[in-house]
Amino acid sequence: VQLVESGGGLVEAGGSLRLSCATSGFFFEDSAIGWFRQAPGKNRELVACLGSNGAMTTGAESVKGRFTISSDNSKPSPTVFLQMDNLKPEDSATYYCGLETQYAICDGAGGMDYWGEGVLVTVSS
Repeated sequence: VQLVESGGGLVEAGGSLRLSCATSGFFFEDSAIGWFRQAPGKNRELVACLGSNGAMTTGAESVKGRFTISSDNSKPSPTVFLQMDNLKPEDSATYYCGLETQYAICDGAGGMDYWGEGVLVTVSS
């Protein structure tokens, strides 16, 4: 299983970024792919989750209405995107893509089975 994130970088507040998570090595069935983020000194938190049944959920309250998860629906394993709009300095973090392979839900960082290496997002004020 491989998860490879891309698309991070430096952006001014109010700007947008689109992160990509290219996946391989598994069949996206009865599983879920989630975007998480972790700022220095803080826990890894769920940003958004996509289930293999098409269900999409948003994690952190602070990103609702600004961040959107989507997929290219490739088989056997998709590329999953995170569109981030109206970025704020507090969105600065390392963003990770995670895969859960049993229950098709993102039940927190501890419930994920595989991780990418992460990509840094920095939002300047």
